[in-house]
Amino acid sequence: MTIPEKMAAVLLTGHGGLDKLVYSMDVPVPRPADGEVLIRVTACGMNNTDVWVRQGAYGTEDDPSAVSTWRRQGNTLTFPRIQGTDTVGHIVAVGAGVNPARIGDRVMVDFSIYNRDDDSLADIDYMGHGRDGGYAEYMALPAENAHVVATDLTDVELATFCCAYLTGERMLERARLSVGERVLVTGASGGVGSAIIQLARARGAIPIAVAGPGKEAAMLDIGAEAVVTRGKGNLVEAAHSASRGQPIDVVADLVGGPLFNDLLKILRPEGRYTTAGAIAGPVVQLDLRTMYLKQLELHGSSQGSRADFRRIVGYIESRKIRPLVGGVYPLSEFHRAQTDFMAKNFVGKLVVVPDAR
Repeated sequence: MTIPEKMAAVLLTGHGGLDKLVYSMDVPVPRPADGEVLIRVTACGMNNTDVWVRQGAYGTEDDPSAVSTWRRQGNTLTFPRIQGTDTVGHIVAVGAGVNPARIGDRVMVDFSIYNRDDDSLADIDYMGHGRDGGYAEYMALPAENAHVVATDLTDVELATFCCAYLTGERMLERARLSVGERVLVTGASGGVGSAIIQLARARGAIPIAVAGPGKEAAMLDIGAEAVVTRGKGNLVEAAHSASRGQPIDVVADLVGGPLFNDLLKILRPEGRYTTAGAIAGPVVQLDLRTMYLKQLELHGSSQGSRADFRRIVGYIESRKIRPLVGGVYPLSEFHRAQTDFMAKNFVGKLVVVPDAR
């Protein structure tokens, strides 16, 4: 196929409001460097990280309210930047050292920039932050990050998995969730939360969802054993009732904020808390006595390893997890898509597709 010189893309031009996201049809199409491939993007899922990076909402260790980007290990974000992690597309060109037979492959992008040869995440980065991502018509990336997945799912469906499920899988790995254990999942209707519900079931564990009013049936449909309606009554008592008095072994928290201490109360002695988000507030009060007297473990988690990604692909191919498409938007209506995303009136993932698709 003929590859154009220019493409449409959404450019993040700085930290701030939606006005910092500019839809342009005059962005140069990238060229694959040595060891890279060029894909024609067909779908890209939306994530909370996109919003927080735009807002500069990550703070610093010295000042939680400081405008700052995602990495604690040193900033790699420059403007303009094309965001977008959960990218699916078709390889249309290859750089030197890549087999031309890969042209035509449909691939799901492992968006992680590992910066190391092992599975440590100490220096992790990602496409859409340290280099351009998938909110565009074309994207260049290392060939080893472009994975063929043996599935008949559509491109839009396949674009719901990567970031949310990789994040969720890493959280459950860190917390060592095992067969028969109970896990309480906050923010369960969102991308990562709904992923954790399914991933817990894939491990033989028992997920209990915490979700907003009106989303209870959807949570049960994707595999929750029971649902606690957020904001309705006492959370500790509601969780105890939902588990039928059985202990909660793990809390997978994506909300933080005022819920934090109640979540530690809910955990059994020697329970494990794991978090990869703080949509209700990143700064919380911790009573250290609760942590040490109950022998609790607290884990921070972000993204996932190569091994985590391989498990996600395996779950997709074996149909142990299924896509949850909450809405589809053309790239040119990105502001509307992100506005709807921030309103959280959906279950699963929102997906953006180039207008031509």
